[in-house]
Amino acid sequence: MTIAVINYGAGNLPNVVRALKHVGAELEITDDPTVVQAATSVVLPGVGATQDTMQNLERLGIAQTLPHVIASGRPFLGICVGMQVLCSESEEFGRHQCLNVVPGVVQRLPGGQKVPQIGWNQVCYTDTYAPHPLFADIPSGSYFYFVHSYYCNLFDQTLVASTTDYGLWFPSVVIRDNLAAVQFHPEKSGHCGLQLLRNFVAMSRAV
Repeated sequence: MTIAVINYGAGNLPNVVRALKHVGAELEITDDPTVVQAATSVVLPGVGATQDTMQNLERLGIAQTLPHVIASGRPFLGICVGMQVLCSESEEFGRHQCLNVVPGVVQRLPGGQKVPQIGWNQVCYTDTYAPHPLFADIPSGSYFYFVHSYYCNLFDQTLVASTTDYGLWFPSVVIRDNLAAVQFHPEKSGHCGLQLLRNFVAMSRAV
């Protein structure tokens, strides 16, 4: 079982690759949509803006491929901006379309606290998804590392697997079938982050 890690120029790609290899994953780093289409499991890392990410994915032809890969039921993990581009559209730097895999709008975090949120914060599971294989051996309320100014405002709240409080309770993990996406950076989140990646690898092997 090989996990395809999408290389579209995301700044956190090396750290994600290093963390996945640390937990025993076999990887293929690729910017080829045909490789992504054929993959048994896919990881989409990300930092920065949704608009830039979408432009890069579209330029490579991966934006057209990803919804079909996800719809096929293959395990998929989106990280930070890799979660946000799954939404229908984003308001970052003007309203623009995203992948429309998970209905919702990417919106700016509210005022009243420092934006972007940079640092550790708690991830609290919802009743619908606790326990879930992605969360194995990670207690609800564990701390993960966040770096973001925008969050996913989802139209279907049943997809929200965990929430985090930063001026409002926003979705920090989204799960639907074999799709999982996280707003935080597991590759920067110490033991809990590595355990989450280990759990994703185990889910991929099981499928």
